[in-house]
Amino acid sequence: MQTRHTLRTVKVSAIVPAMLAVVLLATQAMAQPASQGAAPSQPLTQRAAPAAASGQAAPSQAAPGQSAALKADDSYRLGSGDRVRVTVYGQPELTGEYAVDGGGQMSYPLVGQIRAGGMTAHELERALIGKLSPDYLKNPSISVEVLTFRPFYIVGEVRTPGSYPFVNGMTVLNAVALAGGFTYRARENSFYVTRTGEDGAKNKVSAGADATILPGDIITVRERYF
Repeated sequence: MQTRHTLRTVKVSAIVPAMLAVVLLATQAMAQPASQGAAPSQPLTQRAAPAAASGQAAPSQAAPGQSAALKADDSYRLGSGDRVRVTVYGQPELTGEYAVDGGGQMSYPLVGQIRAGGMTAHELERALIGKLSPDYLKNPSISVEVLTFRPFYIVGEVRTPGSYPFVNGMTVLNAVALAGGFTYRARENSFYVTRTGEDGAKNKVSAGADATILPGDIITVRERYF
């Protein structure tokens, strides 16, 4: 009996450590995947930290189909063929769309002809306020936005020279594509762009294919001589 009791004690003392080892291994196996799954969050946090520390916001993107009026910058000067919307707050009869004619003039109610050509949108706002106040309106609030830009022109060695509607961000190469592409005689890496300055003078400069064009520009695609 004593021998049998001794054997039973030995078996139990051998089983208990084995069971503890199994439980320990199982616990480690369960903890390891959890720690591996959490690891990628650290690099993401580290990447995001510099942006937050610098205090710089991510650049915003313009919504697709954004109108030309929203993109016209403050330095853009009106010219023949531009169309603007004038809003006089509280005066619907004076609010509407108006075109700049070939002479740079714009016809406006009560005011008559006003020379809009060469003005920025803000300058036209101030000019209209000066014309309407104080004889017609007291402290009028007026805003002007460009609805339609005047066209640009392309001549020379393109398949379909002529005038084309202007689109924001257009380059010389975009203009050539609208005009049907180059002719076989075209010099494809050198162009002239004629642009009217603020003083009304026309300036002709050399330009590359990636040069940005503006409304009213005249693009000349040069001919190669060999």
